[in-house]
Amino acid sequence: MAANSQMLHHPYNCLNVKKPFARACRICIDACPHQAISEFRKLDPAVCTECGVCMAACPSDGFVDRGSDGLHDYLFQAEEIVLNCPQAAPLGWEIPCLGLADRDLWLTLMLLARSKPVRILTGVCAECEDRQACARSVDIFGQLHEEWPGHPSLQIQVRPDRGEEVVKPSLRGAGRRPAGLKEWRALGWKKMEGLLPGLAADESYDIPRTRQWLAEALEGCSEEEIPFQALFVRDSCTSCGVCAAICPQGALEKREKGERVQLVLQPLKCVQCRRCVEICQSKALDFVSKPFSRRVLTGKVLLHEGSPRYCSRCGKQIFDNSEPPLCIACATSAPEGEDDISSSASE
Repeated sequence: MAANSQMLHHPYNCLNVKKPFARACRICIDACPHQAISEFRKLDPAVCTECGVCMAACPSDGFVDRGSDGLHDYLFQAEEIVLNCPQAAPLGWEIPCLGLADRDLWLTLMLLARSKPVRILTGVCAECEDRQACARSVDIFGQLHEEWPGHPSLQIQVRPDRGEEVVKPSLRGAGRRPAGLKEWRALGWKKMEGLLPGLAADESYDIPRTRQWLAEALEGCSEEEIPFQALFVRDSCTSCGVCAAICPQGALEKREKGERVQLVLQPLKCVQCRRCVEICQSKALDFVSKPFSRRVLTGKVLLHEGSPRYCSRCGKQIFDNSEPPLCIACATSAPEGEDDISSSASE
């Protein structure tokens, strides 16, 4: 990775490192429109355009933008929010590309638009090499627009850079990032280290930054409900608890109450990686959009309560809804007192 790259890889935030899984996560690799990420999560500086798709696609902040802390301060302290990409008129806070905006960041911007103007300026995306990244982000915005029809309005404008004078939005007690990405990239590595201490070091945390921002934005509007992709449990759940055991975020918890089992979710930690959905043999889990307030988002939700199922022959726990309830070993062997299935078939 180039020393002055905006994108940083935090390996200990990667789901594959947090908790290995049979099918390794490669969302960032598959999402990169420039094939700039290797199997070892290394960025090729000769190909990477810093469009931010890896940051938006990664559910757990495996990739982050070097200016994340500064962007946070700007969003929450500016009297008016103006974000512009490098191809747009430099009239606000410059982001590498709109492609870095994930679902949580879009929701944060919508909530902040309740109390102050929010504008997003882009260049002519059809002429930009990062148009795929931008289109992906706009699709996310479109989905949220459908799920939350009454959301606070924000403006997305096409404003190509035609040499306008840079206008620095006013901040209340915050430092200011250099006006343009070109100017930012021109800073030396050591100087950048001094401006943003700690961001170059490996980090590990359970709650992604934009999810933290979303929770913070909800503090000022506690009664507001946002569309959140929440885990849903069907009646076919066997209360086996495997989903909680493989959750890399620790968002799912299995609680045993006598002979009953409870499945408890912490929405704030859940990054919708879908590992729980994939591992569930009874196909009882899925994600659906539900209206969540800050109290629900930051609290704990009882998703399911039930009793585990056990093999009617040997008593071992089973993980599906097969009838009669048999484990794999008993289901593939002959009942007691009968000839073995393989020998009977050969006669």
